Amino acid sequence: MSDPNLSSPFFEFSPQKWASFAHSSDRLTLTEADISRCLAFNDRISLDDVRNIYLPLSRLIYLYFISRHDRSTVIQQFLGKSMETAPFIISISGSVSVGKTTTARLLHELLKAWPSKPKVSLITTDGFLYPNAELEKRGIMNQKGFPVSYDVKRLMKFLCQVKDGIPKLKVPVYSHLTYDVVPDKFTIVDRPDILIIEGVNVLQNGADYPEIRNRVFISDFIDFSIYVDAEEEYLIKWYVDRFLKLRENTFDDPSCYFHRYAHMPESEAISLAKMIWQAVNHVNLIKNILPCRNRANLILRKGAEHKIESILLRK
Repeated sequence: MSDPNLSSPFFEFSPQKWASFAHSSDRLTLTEADISRCLAFNDRISLDDVRNIYLPLSRLIYLYFISRHDRSTVIQQFLGKSMETAPFIISISGSVSVGKTTTARLLHELLKAWPSKPKVSLITTDGFLYPNAELEKRGIMNQKGFPVSYDVKRLMKFLCQVKDGIPKLKVPVYSHLTYDVVPDKFTIVDRPDILIIEGVNVLQNGADYPEIRNRVFISDFIDFSIYVDAEEEYLIKWYVDRFLKLRENTFDDPSCYFHRYAHMPESEAISLAKMIWQAVNHVNLIKNILPCRNRANLILRKGAEHKIESILLRK
């Protein structure tokens, strides 16, 4: 995904330079076991990666968090009345298979460990996909993950309510096993100090959803946005590797949506994974996900083996 014009609105740092921004008071409290629990399927990251990349990122977000709090205080003083403090919302976007889930889980653990011990919630936008039955009804099952496949009005209602401090909000749960929204199962979001929202669509705005254009949208509620980036050749490799590993175990479960591929020969499985990538994920990446990259506050650019090669911070 190299773009010679990409760095123009950004400061760009090497991992070594970025690691030097860690504050002397920052301490990594996560263990190898903690990090292992954060890893999404087939992802890789070391304790040094967390210390050098994600710990300084946690501190940067803390500074943004404090700045936002100070602005809220000014507004309250101006209005002459107290208000419910809206949660600080962090979005994490990027392609399928790039490692968004791992980034989200790591930040969730690091932010919880701040000295102030904030209440941190983590959700994904997958729960706001239309159920498969509805996608089939609309004839858009082959566009799952595209803007058209999301119940965006329900997602927007949730974001409005969470910013308004409404307690005990229900977020639908998505199962990657059944490849569908789970009926009557929810994650409860109860007035967090920080909300991390992860998904391919969290940097999209009203222009990506013509039916609600000229209204507020997801990006209007985000306080700090992260885009996890990688060349498509790496994304394809990671997607195929993940597909093969899932085929070895998860696909054996009869309730798995992809159960029919469990005993497919490896060569056929590789061909199928690449075909799915080109027909669905490549199209979604080029048309809907990648064009949003420059809207992010920060870009984590990955190389081979999921290693962060550079960090771009909006000026």
